[in-house]
Parts: sequence; C-alpha cells; structure tokens
Amino acid sequence: MNKTSKEGVPSDKTGSEKIVSKPGKPYPRGATYDGEGINFALFSENATAVYVCLYDTADPTRETNRIPLTERTEMVWHIYLEGLHPGQLYGYRVDGDYNPQAGHFFNPNKLLLDPYARAINAPVNHDDSWLGYDTAKATSREFGRELHLKRSEIDSGPTMPKSVVVDTTFDWEDDSLPDVPLHRSIIYEMHVKGFTYQNTAIPEAIRGTYAGLAAPESIEYLKKLGITAVELLPVHQFSNESYWGYNSIGFFAPQNTYSSSGMNGEQVTEFKQMVKALHKAGIEVILDVVYNHTAEGNQMGPTLSFQGIDNRVYYHQVGDSPEYYMDYTGTGNTFNLSHPRVLQMVMDSLRYWVTDMHVDGFRFDLASALIRTDEEFGSVSSFLDTVAQDPILAPVKLIAEPWDIHSYHVGGFPVTWSEWNGKYRDAIRAFWIAHEGKAAETAARLLGSPDLYANDGRSPANSINLITAHDGFTLNDLVSYNEKHNDANGEDNRDGSNDNISWNCGVEGPTKKAAINELRERQKRNFLTTLMLSQGTPMLVMGDEYGRTQDGNNNVYNQDNELSWMDWKWTKRQKDLFEYTSQLMRLRKEIPLLSRRRFFGTDQISYLLPEGGEMTGHDFDNPRTHCLALFIDGQRVDEQTEDGKDIGDEQLLWILNAYWGEIPFKLPKVGRKNSQWQILVDSFMGTVHPTSQPFDGGETYMVQPRSSMLFRLV
Repeated sequence: MNKTSKEGVPSDKTGSEKIVSKPGKPYPRGATYDGEGINFALFSENATAVYVCLYDTADPTRETNRIPLTERTEMVWHIYLEGLHPGQLYGYRVDGDYNPQAGHFFNPNKLLLDPYARAINAPVNHDDSWLGYDTAKATSREFGRELHLKRSEIDSGPTMPKSVVVDTTFDWEDDSLPDVPLHRSIIYEMHVKGFTYQNTAIPEAIRGTYAGLAAPESIEYLKKLGITAVELLPVHQFSNESYWGYNSIGFFAPQNTYSSSGMNGEQVTEFKQMVKALHKAGIEVILDVVYNHTAEGNQMGPTLSFQGIDNRVYYHQVGDSPEYYMDYTGTGNTFNLSHPRVLQMVMDSLRYWVTDMHVDGFRFDLASALIRTDEEFGSVSSFLDTVAQDPILAPVKLIAEPWDIHSYHVGGFPVTWSEWNGKYRDAIRAFWIAHEGKAAETAARLLGSPDLYANDGRSPANSINLITAHDGFTLNDLVSYNEKHNDANGEDNRDGSNDNISWNCGVEGPTKKAAINELRERQKRNFLTTLMLSQGTPMLVMGDEYGRTQDGNNNVYNQDNELSWMDWKWTKRQKDLFEYTSQLMRLRKEIPLLSRRRFFGTDQISYLLPEGGEMTGHDFDNPRTHCLALFIDGQRVDEQTEDGKDIGDEQLLWILNAYWGEIPFKLPKVGRKNSQWQILVDSFMGTVHPTSQPFDGGETYMVQPRSSMLFRLV
C-alpha cells in the first residue's frame, strides 16, 4: 500500500491536495460530520491495517485520497479529517490475513461499504471485480473440505458503490408518532415500488418511490381502505438481484433506487418526508428488516463490506471448517449476533431508524436465525435480552417472523414481541377449504390463539394474523390455483413452497364459468371476513383488498414487473371487493369487542351448535365439523377502550360455515324473550351493514354454503 503522511497525504496514484487529520474518536461508528470535518470509525478485530478512501463526487470512479487509520481503540479504527463536508463519497480498504481455510478474507484491493453508512450512492448490482478471489483459479466443494481461492488483485474501487456522508438535519416540524395501540392496528404489507409504479394518478417522476408513497393520492387510498400502518418490504440498502429486497448490505441506508430526488444523500431526506406525510395522516411506518443475513452470500459471493472488514466476526462459520458459512437462512450466510460488536451494530441500526427516521416498528425477517448461538436456538439470547432493556425500542412495535429454514417457533418469543402467526394462516386456510378435523384449532385461532399467547403475559394483539404474505399466493390466487406456477422465475417451477393449502374451486387458473368465479369471490370474502373479525392484529397484503393476481406464482422475489406491481385498472368485481374490505375494516374499528386487549374468559364466549346448545369437546374433535358459531357476550366484558370508555355491552354471533351445503341455524334467545338479531356482515351476499329486518331469537336462519355471517343483538 502507498504510504500517507501525518497530514494525510494521498496515495501516489491519486495526487490530490493534503487533508489535515486528527486522531478522532472510536464512537459514534461510521462517518460523522460535526460542522468542521468528519470523524471516521470502523470496527475490525482481526485487521492489520485500515484505510479510508475518498472519491470524487463528480466522478465516483476516481479515488482522490487513501488515508490510513493509525488510531485503534478497543479494536475500533478511527480518524478525524478536517474540511470534509456532507456529500463526501468514501469507502474502506482493510488489510490482514487472506486465509480462506481459517475464515479470513482480507483483501485491500476491494473497496468496502461502511456498515454504518447513512446512504449509498449507486445501485448494488454485480461486477466480477467485487469478488475477493481470482475467478480463474477458484475451486470450491461445499462442505467437501476443499476450497481453493486465490486472492484477487483487481481493484474494485472504480465500479464499487460508495458510502455517502449525510447531512442529518431535517425539519420534522410537529411530527408525532401516531402511536396506534397494537390491538387497534390493521397492518398493510406493501412494496414501496410496486404500490405506486403503475398508478397513473401519481406524477410519473415519483412513481415507485418514497415520494410516490407520500403522494396525496397514495395516502388518500390508504385512508379510504382503513389501514393504520404500512409494513414496508425491506428498504435497507440491498443488492438488486431481488425485487423484494431481502439482500441487505446497508443497515442504516435507505434503498437508493426508491429515491426520486437523487442518491447522494437525497434518499434520506425523501424517506423522512414520506414518514412525516404518513404520520400526518395517522398512518404508522413499520420496516421489514433483514438482520439475519447479508447480500454477500457464501464464500463464493462478492466482498462488499462485512466479509472484507472481518469475516470471522460478522458471520457464523462451520465449526471445523471456517471457510464455509452456517446457513440458517437459505441465502448462503447467517449474521453473527452472538458477537457483541455485531449485536451493537444491529442495535445502533434499530435505534437510528426510530430516533432519526421516526419509524414506528420493525418486522424481523427469519427472526429465529437472529437468536441462534453457534450451537442452537435458544429462547433467551443476547439479542432478545438487549432489545428487552432498550428504552428507545420499548415503545415501538416488534414483530418476529418466528422461524428460519431449520426451526419453527411460533409462540416462542418473549412478552414484548408480536409474531407472524403461521398457525393462524394454516388453520384458517384449511378450515375454509373444508379440511377435516380443523374445528378445534380454528376455534382457538379466532380468539387470538390463547394456546400460544395467553400464558406468558401477552395479549391477543401479539398474534399478527395473516392469510397471505408477500411470500406465497395472493388471496386471489389462493382460491384460483391448486398448484404453484412459477415458470417465469426461470427455475423450472422448483422454487416456492409446494404446500399452499389452497383450492382452485374446481378449475385451475382463470375461467369464464360464472359459478366458479362467484364461489371464488365468496371465498375471498370469507377469508377477509375471518381476518378482520378474529381477535388479534390483522395483516393484509398489498392488493388483496381488490384481488391482485400473480398468475399462480407464489414466489415473485425476482419479478420486478406487472406480475408483482399493483394494477390500478379494476373491474367492477375488484371494486366491489375493495369496498367490502374497507367496510370490514371500518366495522372492526367501530366495535371494540372485535379487537380486545385481553383474552376472552370462558364466561364471556361460547361456541354454539346449529341446533342450539353449546359445542362440547366431542363436537370440536369431530372431523366433520365444518361450522363454527361464536357467541360473544359483551355484557360480561369489563374492559376500557384506550380513551377510557367502556368497551361496550354488544352481544355478537359470528357464524362461519365452511360446509358445501346450507345449514339451518337456530338463533339463540338471549336474556329477554323478544331478543332479535340484526345482520351486520354477510359474505354470501357481500354486504357489511344492516341489510334486513332483525330476526327473532329462536328463529331458524338458513346459513348459506361456504359463507360467514356476523349478527348483533338488538
């Protein structure tokens, strides 16, 4: 490496003017501007030398300065450079032992992104120069204990994206967090680009961007639908081989391709403007975050950041073969949160998005992988312990995807965590396609899964109820396909889950048969009704409110096209489904009994038989039980709403008939002899409001096949 003087003389080949340096400080990490200069701080335990490389903003391929960080405090390399300003492009080069068999991949020929970079100046695509090894002389046999990787001598600097020093000032004005209680939340999982990219009502220049999501047209739509929070698919800077974004490489940097205003720090301001606009409309922002792995992949992947900074620290390796990665994520590597400095970085990232970016919560992708040690999953981990005591994270929503490719831990996270309830999803799907033996489990799922969450201090709201998610069939495809159709992905239909618990209603894919199309629409309404009337926190996937299709593809991770984007040209049928969905959300908000903070007691509810009387264990266990009727007695519920009012004394009867024939149901007599029942929801007719004269208690009502109804006692 070229030498640098005490005043920071650049390397011989750059020839720029001198930059005055000072020792700097080890904290905060990253590049911090103080009004006069920039402090750089980078942790590396095993490096022997670290250089900060400055690049020309007008020509990012040109390295202007290469300055060694000679100060090292507690394994943090640091320096302060006077006269630099926000907008400065930079990266690191880290030297040390290049010994893949020992798990070390140091290579100063590779420019590395700062793990704490607040912005990155270009898309992270792929270039062979980013590979840390010589591709012409590389051989690898996975876990065959043969790995021959010669260090690459190619300089990746000219093509590698650069970290950007960001001006953190922003006028938040009177921004305040909507602070919607979890039990009153309705979450909308969405993709920043896919949501607005085809919406012609939005100016073309901002479609598919943070500004597009903040546009009045987008916010008006979300308000009309009735959601309380958007859950954004990953917006941490990711490599662009994935449309979904589950290949993070910058845990502090907003994805730059979602910016309409620029990539030299402008993406940070645009993201903040989006959050501020959504908050003003009362809508929370939850981020889907991917701390379990990175875009560097396995030992044959590119050297973008962590691998070149200190591979043995940042990743889990195979114990006796550290040249290979432990892969609990299906992506090639697993981030090592058992190391205190890696854990510190993740915590710093979470706090940054709360304090500086004003987000309201996080959904943790493959959360089981985050709490692994090198040996096994544990219910207690450094990560969970650290999150639990953090005062900044205490008020925000924490949602776990409670599984990874080797483990399934629904119900196993601590009291402060909510979870994507995969058991709810599977039970409700199976119930509505009339699988046998699902009555007992479905009955528990409708009540917020007390078997999973009632015994550890949690509430029904900790169950994030979902029918569909980004990963899998859309709601429309769930009722239109028995099999996945992923041919467009180029993997011979091998990718994506084969176990979808779906039913095509008699024909695979689109059909002109009116009876099948009517049944499909009814099944969509049944799923939506169940989702919105169940205890717990409902999550709806972008487009399910109108019936978006992916043509049977259940894994559109690489489909950045019409297959994944929202289609804003709707048929009458789609408009009707949207109206039904929004009315369901409105009804859920109007009746607090449908979204309680506590679990129902046995004296407050009962499951009724169609002929009268309560269901017994035998009825629940009967494999042919396809009809459930939940009676909720609000007069026995002593609970206040969040504004201190009584939750109400309504008495509700919710009937779910998954049977293929109509069922005569004797409406119960409650209290008074002249009790009457008013229909609030009828999925068979597609209505969500009182639709007829009340029916007398004791009267037999014919519940239509495959339908759901909600009655209220009047």
